[in-house]
Amino acid sequence: VFFSYKDENEVLKNINLEIESGKIMALVGPSGAGKSTIFSLILKFIEPSKGSIYIDDYKLDEINTNSLRRLIAIVPQKTFIFSGTIAEAIRFGRPTTRENIVNAAKIANAHDFIERFPDGYETYIEERGSNLSGGQLQRISIARALLGDPTILLLDEATSALDAEAEESVQKGLQQAMNNRTVLVIAHRLSTIQKADKIAVIEKGRVCEVGKHNDLIKKKGRYKDFCDKQLIESY
Repeated sequence: VFFSYKDENEVLKNINLEIESGKIMALVGPSGAGKSTIFSLILKFIEPSKGSIYIDDYKLDEINTNSLRRLIAIVPQKTFIFSGTIAEAIRFGRPTTRENIVNAAKIANAHDFIERFPDGYETYIEERGSNLSGGQLQRISIARALLGDPTILLLDEATSALDAEAEESVQKGLQQAMNNRTVLVIAHRLSTIQKADKIAVIEKGRVCEVGKHNDLIKKKGRYKDFCDKQLIESY
C-alpha cells in the first residue's frame, strides 16, 4: 500500500504487512512515521493511493463501510466521552440491553468501579468527564468499543497518558479485551507490547523491521535503538 495526500510526498511507501486472525501486531516508530495513517486506511477514512487492503479474502474497498465498521472497534489514545450517564456513554446510541452493557464493562475491568458509585450505571458523567479519573474514562472507552463484540480491535496506545496505578487497571481491561480478537496496536511505551505476536517498525512511511521482541533486540537495529531509549531489554 502507498498513500499520499494531494500534491504532497508519500506518507506510506510500499507498506506490506500481514496479521493472522486472533493475533496481536504492534506498530512502533517515531511520531509522523505513518502509524495512525495505517489505522485511517483500515477504517476507510482515507483510501490508498496505490495498492489494496484485504480482510480475509475481501478487498476493503468492496466491503460496505457500515458493515466494516461493525467488525472493527478503536480505542483512542485520548478518550472523548459526551456528558450523560455511564450506561449511555457505553451504549453510544446503539440499541442494546443492560446485560450487554454490563458484560462489556466487566471485560473492560470497569464494572467494579462503576458499581461503587451510588447511582451505578446511571451515574452522570459531567462535561469532558471531569468527575471521573483518566483511568476510569479509558476503561469506559474500552467497554464502549467492546459493546459491538468487534472482530478487529485497533488500539492507539490507550495507556500512554495515564499514571502507573491507572495504567495497571486499564492494561488488565485491555488484556481481557484482546482475547480471541485480531489486534493492531500503536505502541509508544514499548514495555506494553513485548509479547505481541509480531512487531512492525515503521519509519518515514516504510516498514524497516518485522519480528518478535527478542528477535528484533538481537538484530540490533532500529527497534533496539527505541528499546534502549526506554531502558527495555529482552525478557
